[in-house]
Amino acid sequence: MKLSPPVIEGKDGEGEAVLEVAKLMLAAARTAPKTAGVDDILTLIVYGEEKDAIADKMEEMGEERKIEGFRRDAKNVRDSHAVVLIAVRGDKSIGLDCGGCGYEGCREFERAGKKEGKDFVGPTCIFKALDLGIALGSAAKTASRLDIDNRIMYRIGTAASRLKQLSQATIIMGIPVSVKGKNIYFDRPAKV
Repeated sequence: MKLSPPVIEGKDGEGEAVLEVAKLMLAAARTAPKTAGVDDILTLIVYGEEKDAIADKMEEMGEERKIEGFRRDAKNVRDSHAVVLIAVRGDKSIGLDCGGCGYEGCREFERAGKKEGKDFVGPTCIFKALDLGIALGSAAKTASRLDIDNRIMYRIGTAASRLKQLSQATIIMGIPVSVKGKNIYFDRPAKV
């Protein structure tokens, strides 16, 4: 029996490392603090053809909206090893009657018809939106601490939403992850 040489080429090892860190990002999002201990966070890792489908949808949306930023961000997605999607079921209330959603209380919020907006479904419980932000920060921090380049991107979430990924979500955000000689997410044109 002939064994393979005990080596891992740089690009192969880097790609495997990115996927392992992406899994740790999911764990960080899951264990991030949640309002009242109620977890309505949803997560998913996409790579390969699924990742490229998000980039295709982003380019399509850029054409529709005449926003160059969609095309710029789509290039970042194509150049990434993977994308981590983090979302929330924001249509559930937590019973505080705070009014942050725009309704007098949680009962009115829950009775309100949920409407699909241009990108997401609303209204959203303000505390669920905060939970999403904390989960995103925890995931991005995890990648950064492990030297994996990343950036939280709204436009990825809009495309993923249109593609019906994480279909129970009302809001989705994306974090592309990569290992390159220089960070591709921050050294780019500033077009919005």
